[in-house]
Amino acid sequence: MLSACEKQMVYDSIDALTYCSESNPGSFNPQLDTSSTTADATAHQVYDRLLEFNPENGRIIPGLASSWLVSADGLTYTFQLRRGVKFHTTHYFTPNRNFNADDVIFSIDRWRSDKHPYHEIGGGVYPYFDSLGLYQKIKHVKRINGYRVEIALFAPDSSFLANLATDFAVILSAEYANLLMKDGRPSWLDKFPIGTGPYKFVNYRQNQFIRFIQNEEHFLPPSGPKQIVFDITLRSSLRMAKLITGECDAIAFPSQSDLSVIEERSDLKLLEKPGLNVGYWGFNTSKPPFDNPNVRQALALAVDKTSLIDAVYLGQAVRAKGLVPSASWAYESSGRELGYNPVRAKELLEQAGVPNNFSMDIWAMPVQRAYNPNAMKMAQLIKRYLADIGIEANIVTQDWNIFRQSLRSGIHDTVLIGWNADNGDPDNFYRPLLSCEAIPSGTNRTMWCNPEYDALVDQALLTDVVETRRQIYHQANSLIFNETPLMPIAHAFQYQATRAEISGLRINPYGGIRFENVSRTAKENLND
Repeated sequence: MLSACEKQMVYDSIDALTYCSESNPGSFNPQLDTSSTTADATAHQVYDRLLEFNPENGRIIPGLASSWLVSADGLTYTFQLRRGVKFHTTHYFTPNRNFNADDVIFSIDRWRSDKHPYHEIGGGVYPYFDSLGLYQKIKHVKRINGYRVEIALFAPDSSFLANLATDFAVILSAEYANLLMKDGRPSWLDKFPIGTGPYKFVNYRQNQFIRFIQNEEHFLPPSGPKQIVFDITLRSSLRMAKLITGECDAIAFPSQSDLSVIEERSDLKLLEKPGLNVGYWGFNTSKPPFDNPNVRQALALAVDKTSLIDAVYLGQAVRAKGLVPSASWAYESSGRELGYNPVRAKELLEQAGVPNNFSMDIWAMPVQRAYNPNAMKMAQLIKRYLADIGIEANIVTQDWNIFRQSLRSGIHDTVLIGWNADNGDPDNFYRPLLSCEAIPSGTNRTMWCNPEYDALVDQALLTDVVETRRQIYHQANSLIFNETPLMPIAHAFQYQATRAEISGLRINPYGGIRFENVSRTAKENLND
């Protein structure tokens, strides 16, 4: 029999959930980072947005905005804000007012205006918004009254509302920011976060943990664990071991080889969902000889994509013909793709003047992602294929945050990486991955800039007619095929693994992990 004290300890443990994550967040403000590690740790824990996605069907639903209106010409958006929403009270900040229009204006103007006092804090780079060129599309963000905001655009944008619902469009506290600026500590805004979300930040130790506690004053009824701990565990095998022993209640990115083990164990549970993602091999088109489309096509022709999918994804992915998966309405089932043809690859290299035994780098992600669960293994396979056509490949990997910073500087030759959709609009693939404006933001890893392509993806946003947009994206697909800035490899299934007693955890296809509906079945040994 358990004593009252012992029972209370068990009940307290039920109120806490430990999630084994795969890496350290790049920031505690997702405005500054497109990494899913950062989104998982912050986007749906600390913050809210004006709008949200229903994770079950992708529809846009109210967030901090209770309603909204769009003008007939598609240029003006008016948002009615919720009243009585409180910012977090923590050991480092106590708010003196509730959320209002000033916080919306501050949060948007920070990333869109280089004259904003906080724009350069944290580096002045806002990868998601910069990659879409949103700062150029917004005419103004205006306060109508304390709880109504107007956003005007220069031209219609059929993806605008979806972008306001992404993980990156978080609402910060203007009051907290002003206090930090006055105290000479503006960088704290992104290190010690304050939001209105369902959880409050407590503390963080690099390579060890992040701790959150429930925000009991959230505008939605409190639900989910009262405490969340992100146990930062870099190795997949160690995350799996912690799941089996119960040290972790759920884990990020179980390895493909562990999926069958998880399914066979009665004490574990496997969550699965088709992924809105793409894994690809990107070529740095700003560096010779990768600036030559024939060289890029030769590299793609030299590799048997089917073997990569079989060896790395173990049947848990579908072959990619283009950027968007078949779940997208912009998918082109008859789209062209380059097949395996090493003879033709050699011919193209010879025509381009690439010498035999040419040496190049393949950068391989050091972390697991659904779109590429083992970039190192894939790089090793590609290295062997390239050797068959007289190319010597060197594999490069680094700490994840350093890896991404180095990619932004453009020193790589090629890279194995990918993209998870942040919303269901196809623009979320086409613009961040390959537009000219996405190069300085760091999301366009290929450094490919094609004005004709940019004109097409811009044109696609000027209408809400799906069929018209679909035809435009198919034209963009032809350009991608002819120019080959990247080789699409796979659209992978998404997986998460939990202990069997954990319920309510769902795979969010549109961004970071959410815990608001998660609960734990009480253990039998609580009975007297």
